[in-house]
Amino acid sequence: MRVLVVGSGGREHALVWGLARKGDHTLFGAPGNPGMARESKVCAVKADDLEGMADLAEELSVDLVVVGPEAPLVAGMAEVLAGRGITCLGPDRQGSMIEGSKWFAKEVMDSAGVPTAEGKLFESREEALSYMGDDVRSFVLKADGLAAGKGVFLPQDLEEASGTLEELFGGKLGESGKRVVVERRLSGMEASVLAICNGKDALVLPASRDHKRIGEGDTGPNTGGMGAVCPPPEMEDGFERRIREMVVLPVLEEMRRRGCEYRGVLYAGLMLTDQGPHVLEFNVRFGDPETQAVLPLVQGDLAEALAAAAQGELLPSTLSFSGGAAACVVMASGGYPISYEKGYEITGLSEVSEALVFHAGTAVVEGSLVTAGGRVLGVTAVSDGLDRALDKAYRAVETIDFRNSYYRKDIGRTAP
Repeated sequence: MRVLVVGSGGREHALVWGLARKGDHTLFGAPGNPGMARESKVCAVKADDLEGMADLAEELSVDLVVVGPEAPLVAGMAEVLAGRGITCLGPDRQGSMIEGSKWFAKEVMDSAGVPTAEGKLFESREEALSYMGDDVRSFVLKADGLAAGKGVFLPQDLEEASGTLEELFGGKLGESGKRVVVERRLSGMEASVLAICNGKDALVLPASRDHKRIGEGDTGPNTGGMGAVCPPPEMEDGFERRIREMVVLPVLEEMRRRGCEYRGVLYAGLMLTDQGPHVLEFNVRFGDPETQAVLPLVQGDLAEALAAAAQGELLPSTLSFSGGAAACVVMASGGYPISYEKGYEITGLSEVSEALVFHAGTAVVEGSLVTAGGRVLGVTAVSDGLDRALDKAYRAVETIDFRNSYYRKDIGRTAP
């Protein structure tokens, strides 16, 4: 099979790596990164260039396009590819709204009977503040549109809530923050589930847990993700089957009722409350960095499963999941997620022997590998238990060096 992976981050590198593990496949990445170049041919087409990506897919005669980031899907990449007769793993624009609009996702969940927090949509600061009253700590503020994982805010007092709302409605996140969903704050431990969907059925991958906050002890602003573990240590047997039945399948049915056969990956971000799992958010693609922790535990031909889902065919039973655990630690540029410098040389990768290193924000300049983003590398290790996987991942992290590198030292040891 000839497969094109759209994107250039750690998630896309992990996808290329996972696709290369089993089956006789020819892989391409666009725009790709230096890590992806080891397992695929990288092509200089931007992920948001819909027509350019379709031209590339035609030129390469690919059998399947796997879209990594959410923005091209929300913009309509699946429709553009379908118009050229190209199979795409990823929902159309209507399906992508389940990530593109938090409020649309709430409406879908309410109609499907999926547990989620009580909430309301607002377009003015005054109305949102009036809804929350004096107890703002009982609420969470969410930009309705896409915000690259940085649109969720947990105000600690009225002043902070007012300031956050003023910034959002004032354009801090562009159009994404011009509408704000105010939800009741749920308490419990978080978990994520990735489901490969063919429109009617779903294959649910092992649960994982992301660590979004920049600071240790889950403090500071949200990021795109500072690390992930799979599975979370306290996860009960049958959890994935339960989420498939109570969340994923009802959402697929509701989307069909609305005229959308959802073919792609459905990511459910969950809060494990005392009343059971509740959905915090949906994404329409593989999570980042969850993918870097989940795929190393997946056995079988990933391309076969993704192609079947994209074509609306019966999902294969050939994927299996190894025992043990995986841990991914993200190495970031100092100052991320606010401001940071790029172009620092990365050393030590050749000395890593116990872990996988997925490139997220790297580039090659004059023959040297250098930093080129906020999240630079995802270092993943697998073992028979989470503690041992974490030990191996951190040993590898300590081997790698670049100026102003930063990573959390408590991944997998806190429960966000």
